[in-house]
Amino acid sequence: QVQLVESGGGLVQAGGSLTLSCAASGRTFAGYDMGWFRQAPGKEREFVAAISASGGSTYYADSVKGRFTISRDNAKNTVYLQMNSLNSEDTAVYYCAAGDRVYPSFGRRNEYDYWGQGTQVTVSS
Repeated sequence: QVQLVESGGGLVQAGGSLTLSCAASGRTFAGYDMGWFRQAPGKEREFVAAISASGGSTYYADSVKGRFTISRDNAKNTVYLQMNSLNSEDTAVYYCAAGDRVYPSFGRRNEYDYWGQGTQVTVSS
């Protein structure tokens, strides 16, 4: 079992930045591919970014490419999502997820085994 807890969400003005964190506990964090997803009101949960277990490969949705950066610190059992140039379309609940050997299906929700509770990000225009 892996427990995931997100933090760092909040209210930010358009054009601003936020960094989300996801702390993992339980089984070996370093062995899991990690992903960030988000869900806006009335919409399906969508892929945002993912990072391989080693941290050597990253993947992004087209909508966030160039603005968001995913990273991980395996010594701290934490994955991060740095979000810059935020706009109103980024408003959503953000979830982190862990999966065993997710590659190459980083964008598929059902490839992930564990999910956090989510953290709200609201971008005001």
